[in-house]
Amino acid sequence: MALRQRAPWGTLPLAIVCLLFALVLWRASNRWRKIVLSVVMLLVVFSTVMARLNYFEWMFHPIDSAQFESARMSKLDSGEMILAVRFGPDARAYPISQMAYHHVLNDVVGGIPVVATY
Repeated sequence: MALRQRAPWGTLPLAIVCLLFALVLWRASNRWRKIVLSVVMLLVVFSTVMARLNYFEWMFHPIDSAQFESARMSKLDSGEMILAVRFGPDARAYPISQMAYHHVLNDVVGGIPVVATY
């Protein structure tokens, strides 16, 4: 995590150094070396950009408005695992199969805001 937090500050100067190095090599290079330099620079630029983005948010979107069914109306198999939350008389069950994809679910159980995660 410490490396991830510092990566944006280190990648930009290193990308600039790589670009300057590639420009120096470009003039003295033949066609194949120019292709290799171009591919390397694409990878450097891609790495520099990705160090600044939170790509985990692209994959895992929290569920903000969960929809519920009664146990009888549910289409879950009887052996399917669930994550259960209960406050007083109010209870919720979240299927692990859905939680494994989204990882975060925002809900209100018994009037109390909760965040379920798996």
